[in-house]
Amino acid sequence: MLPPFSWGEAATNWQFAPIVTAFTALAAAAYLWGALRVRRRHPRRPWPLSRTIPFLLGLLVINLATQSGVGTYDDTLFWDHMIQHLMLIMIAPPLLVVGQPVTLLLHASRNPLHTGVKKLVRSRPVQWLTWPVFGVLAYIATIVGTHLTGFMNLVTEHDAVHQAEHVLYLFVGYLYFLPLIGKEPIRWKVSYPLRLFLLFIAMPVDAFTGVVLGSYETDPFVPMDPRSWGPSAVNDLHEGGAVMWIGGAAIMFLLIMVTFFQWSRETRPSAGMGWLESARRANIAERIAEANPSAAASTQAADRLTSGAARNAAVDEDEDQLAAYNDYLARINSHESGPGAE
Repeated sequence: MLPPFSWGEAATNWQFAPIVTAFTALAAAAYLWGALRVRRRHPRRPWPLSRTIPFLLGLLVINLATQSGVGTYDDTLFWDHMIQHLMLIMIAPPLLVVGQPVTLLLHASRNPLHTGVKKLVRSRPVQWLTWPVFGVLAYIATIVGTHLTGFMNLVTEHDAVHQAEHVLYLFVGYLYFLPLIGKEPIRWKVSYPLRLFLLFIAMPVDAFTGVVLGSYETDPFVPMDPRSWGPSAVNDLHEGGAVMWIGGAAIMFLLIMVTFFQWSRETRPSAGMGWLESARRANIAERIAEANPSAAASTQAADRLTSGAARNAAVDEDEDQLAAYNDYLARINSHESGPGAE
């Protein structure tokens, strides 16, 4: 029987999982080898730390969820069990996706491995697995099916099923987040509004699951490991429901805000230019028209053939427009620094 739970016990009472340790160690070593190989082959364009650090953090989250105090008490406290689930399906997968391991493999490898990976990524099974709709349905089915059905009893009674559940969470979470926040060379290119919508869908699913768990008057599942301390089985179940509801919503809200921020700073028209960047370029185009009316008049014919968004998208690349904008800034500067100006 484990001692009463405390954050001190959770920090010191670890369990060793050799398979998880070996897998994460090999994944970290392979990733770092690829990053160093890219640095040697392309010293002017090394593999960025903004991808390496999230990937390694994702591996760290997997170890914390399975081997730290969270993993030690996951068969004893249901609310701790739910924290582990959130770490494995909503925290570790997004970090691994941001690390772009497939892109790194393509940059670091040579033929025939390079060609084999490209064919695999473009294959029909991978296209189906990375289809955003499939990822959403898999996420919903996994959250509901593993928490509100008899599958919970199998997890409690059989350790092998419990370990397979961990793999399922990582796999489904990765497939769900890959087309929404990832930049891997997969077929599906999801627009930012659709990304936000598909991320938002997960919040009601987590909330529904948490509410159902919190509404039970008796514990419908097989009892967890015995203990003589802590909350009753029903209260423990209710606390686990609150973790799923509140914790899941908080994590998803954070991901939605990060995605919205990325959208606002998007500069590629093909990716759906963000509203902030669109407003900036539209403002520059207006100032150019004020500074050089003759140039603006000469481009009216082109405006009839191309959309205003396309004209604004090219404003930073058009040398004539940039020259007119610089002239506009010079006129403002000379006016402000004239006689009587402070």
